[in-house]
Amino acid sequence: MSSRKTTGLDHFQTSAPELLQFIAMLVYGHASTQCPKMIDSKPTIDVLFVIASHSLLLDIAGPAEAFRLANLHRTEIGQEPRFTLRFAGPEPTVQSSVGLTLAALEPLPDVLTGPTWVVPVGQPSACIAHITPAITAIAQWLNRTLHAALNADDTPHRLLTICSGALLAARAGLLANRRCTTHHDMQDALCELVPRAQVLRNRVFVIDGPVATSAGITAGIDLALHLIAVECGEALASSVADDMVVYLRRSMRDPGQSPFRVHRNHLHAAVHRVQDAIHDDHGRAWSMASLALVAHVTERHLLRLFIDHAGVSPLHYLQSIRLERARQSIEHGASVTHAAEAAGFSSGLQLRRAWSRQWGGSPRDAARAAGKSANSAVVV
Repeated sequence: MSSRKTTGLDHFQTSAPELLQFIAMLVYGHASTQCPKMIDSKPTIDVLFVIASHSLLLDIAGPAEAFRLANLHRTEIGQEPRFTLRFAGPEPTVQSSVGLTLAALEPLPDVLTGPTWVVPVGQPSACIAHITPAITAIAQWLNRTLHAALNADDTPHRLLTICSGALLAARAGLLANRRCTTHHDMQDALCELVPRAQVLRNRVFVIDGPVATSAGITAGIDLALHLIAVECGEALASSVADDMVVYLRRSMRDPGQSPFRVHRNHLHAAVHRVQDAIHDDHGRAWSMASLALVAHVTERHLLRLFIDHAGVSPLHYLQSIRLERARQSIEHGASVTHAAEAAGFSSGLQLRRAWSRQWGGSPRDAARAAGKSANSAVVV
């Protein structure tokens, strides 16, 4: 009588390649009670880029490359590609923002035959004010094709706007009563186009049900990586980010504009001098008196200069820089206490209080999120 012990795998009747595929699925965050043959049962998603003349090339190429790499990684672990890239527009041949000709664009489809993510991309600011027949045709098509679909329960379709593509969606009537964003230079225009929308400023991207809007350019890559993580798992999305040499995957929590650049759109030399000093030594025990010495003005005059030219007080600016430094440290694995010390806060408690006032929640939430993302990216 055999003394061999049985294991759960003895009852798993499958071939070696299928078993390897199943193990890979577990690694990439897709554990399932189904057998490997049933894991890839979802239909592929058509990612339909909607392109007009002078469309920003990076708005197209950045997200498209992320989806292509996601397919490549799935193929390498024995899965079917998840995304089908399509490029359409009212004209078959257009010139992109950098002068490169884009040809063989398919016509805008009459109907969406399967799950489709429609991606209107942006144009340079100089083109936004000129409503061409092509832009009108796209807006009408978006309304006709997506208005009812996006309001349907359990819709398989999504609207993903990149940069000023949000203005196209607004003209199509698709953003009313929704939270959304766009490039910071165009947010006022978006508010005027769709007063009933809640335009969120200084966000990388915003998701409201089946509608996702992004700040544009590289933010389109962040949005694509987020959606890849939702569909294919965090580990696979992290692998795509590594391939694209994306240093930090930004989330919906992250600001669209770097805190190191906000409040610096002015020409006052003394204010810039103080801001430079804060950047160079944010951990120093700065006070209004020591900052005023850097500017060579009185404390009262420095406060007036900052309010007039930077829009904030010197100490508020100092705190925003320290908070960003602390956030970066935490997301790179530092403890809350060490992040607070490195950023210039007197204690972890002071950091937590400032964090809650600025963003809500706690720095421990960011620490847990960073730890979860790092653990999901480990391949065993």
